[in-house]
Formats: sequence, C-alpha cells, structure tokens
Amino acid sequence: MIKKVSLAVLAVVLIFGSLAGLYAMMIRSLIAAGSAQGVPPEAVSVGEVKVENWESTLPAVGTVVAYQGITVGAEAEGVVREISFEAGSVVEAGEVLLQIDADVENAQLRAAEAAADLARANARRANELFQTKTISRAELDGAEAALKQAEAQADNIRAVIAKKTIRAPFSGRLGIRLINLGQFVNKGDPIVSLQSLDPVYVEFSLPQQTLRKLEGDLVVRVTSDAFPEKPFEGRLTAVNPAIDATTRNLRMQATFSNKDGHLVPGMFVNAEVVLPEERAVLVIPQTAVLYAPYGDSVFVAETGEQGPDGTGGLVARQQFVRTGEKRGDFVVVTSGLEAGQKVVTTGVFKLRNGAAIVASDIAVPEAKLSPRPEDS
Repeated sequence: MIKKVSLAVLAVVLIFGSLAGLYAMMIRSLIAAGSAQGVPPEAVSVGEVKVENWESTLPAVGTVVAYQGITVGAEAEGVVREISFEAGSVVEAGEVLLQIDADVENAQLRAAEAAADLARANARRANELFQTKTISRAELDGAEAALKQAEAQADNIRAVIAKKTIRAPFSGRLGIRLINLGQFVNKGDPIVSLQSLDPVYVEFSLPQQTLRKLEGDLVVRVTSDAFPEKPFEGRLTAVNPAIDATTRNLRMQATFSNKDGHLVPGMFVNAEVVLPEERAVLVIPQTAVLYAPYGDSVFVAETGEQGPDGTGGLVARQQFVRTGEKRGDFVVVTSGLEAGQKVVTTGVFKLRNGAAIVASDIAVPEAKLSPRPEDS
C-alpha cells in the first residue's frame, strides 16, 4: 500500500515538474523574442522652432470703471408716492425716477405765493406813493424788502418740492431698485444705481520704470474671462501725475467704446499697453513644453538609427529650456533652443530621453496666436 502511494506521489511530481519546465522555456522564449524585437517607436507630431516678430506690450491687471456712476439718493425725506422706472432699464438725463409725497409743501407754496403777491402789490403801491412824496424812502425800502422775503420764501418751498422729484442726473443704465412704494425715505437714502456704460474706463497700474515708454497715442488691449474670445481695444487717455509711494506703481486710465455693454463696472480684466516697436522671439507651441518642478523641458527630434523594418529614424532628446511670455497657443523660449530645430509638439508625456519616435500625420489643431473655441 505504501509503495503504491509513493509511486503515485512521484508520478504527480514528475508531471508538475515537466509542466513547470515547459512553461519556463516558453517564458524565456517570449522574453528573448521581445528583447530582439525592441520597443516600437512612438508616433508623435513634430514642429519647427520659429522666429516671429511679436509686438511689445506692458501687461497689467485692470478694473472696469464707469464713465459716470453713482447711487442715486433721496434729497429730501418723505413717503414714496410713485416709482417711475424699471430695474435694469436705460434712462435719459432728466427723466423722472421717483416722486416723494409733497402735499404739505404744495400747500405751503400756495400760502407763500399769496404772501408774495400781497407783498408785490404793497411794494407797487409804496413806489407810487413815494413818487408823489406821500411816504418816505424808508417805507418804500421796507415794502421792497418784504417783497424779496416773500419771494425767497416761495422759492425755498419750490426748491424743497423739486428735491422730492428724483430725476436721472445723466443718461445711463439703472441697477436694482432699493426702495418700495409707500416706504418712508430719509435724506441720503439710496434709491438705485445709475451707470453710464458707453464709454467706460479701465484703470490699471504699471511699475515706475515703464514711465519712459508711455509716450504718444498708445493702444490698450483688454481681455475678460467673461468674453475670452473677444479682445477690446481702447486708448490710453490719462496717466496719474504722482507715483504711489507704497508700491512705486504708476496709475493710469484707458478709455473704451462699449456700445454692446460687455464691459461692466467692477469687472476684472487683463490689460496690456501696446508699444510701437516689435521684437524678434523664438516660439514653439505650448503643447511642446513638459512642465515640471525641477525645470521645463522639450523633446528635440534628432536623426537616429533606422530600424530593420524601415521605421523610426528619429530619436527624442530631452532638452531643458527657459520659457517666457505666452500668447495664444505659443510660448517664447528664451534659452535652450535655436531656430530651425525640430521639437515634439504632441505626445511629450509618453516619451523618455533617447526614445525612438516617428513623425505622424495625425490631425492636430493648428497652433494660433489668437485661437478661438471652434479651433480646438
């Protein structure tokens, strides 16, 4: 019995040993075949390092400011009797916005006008009597003074009544209504925001060393994340005569046409002052740059050994570079590359230094200085 069990165990061991040896031979064969075949070249897009003339600009961060902008407030106290505007509407200068109750003042005005009429009649009679030497000059002066006081009192009441009719001081767009019908308002209480939006100002600051470049009629270009595809162009119209003693920055103002109302007061914008001269720069697509904490790099496509099957022929050499200004899909290279060199523009994340590559004709979006969403 023991002999039979031993023979069975030995048979099982021999079978498993044979299978293990067979699988080991197969794995060694696959490894050898893979080593002999090598890593296939990566398909990438390749572009040329170009020299381009870019306009010189002074970048800044700006804020849109209304040409005229106020919060309309109450000039007299009283109860709101009529609201004559809609929130968000456009109004013309002098248009009535709000009417505050003026019943008491109107009654006082009628009494004051009656007193003024009486004083006017008394002054006229006094003048006639003075011409006939019936009264003295002092009596005539007293009658004329009483007339002026009565007229001034009537004018004062008219002014109070006029202040209870709130009008738009200039043309513009209204904001959200801050009062309600029947509400009691005090002098100075806010009623509604009024902003004149065409034209508008953009205010920004630049370092003091740029002052010598701000000569002539300069164009200012701004972009907003609200309308990233649409740059706005205006003119530099004012430069503050004093430099901020804390930041050493110079505050300035540009004026922009805003007929479509896309620039809204308080909006954050990226501004740049366009200088007259241009400069030559080395540019590559931003997709060619491999950004990393230890330094930015690109892969230069250089001629390598061609494989036996006729593929390959290019090798990717990692080159560390320094980059500068970015515009659209391009970035300036300040050091590390020369004009005419070929660099990998897409697929850089799957490469390593010395990797075999092949230039592919895969369709990729063309890099542009002013890309639009439909180009992507």
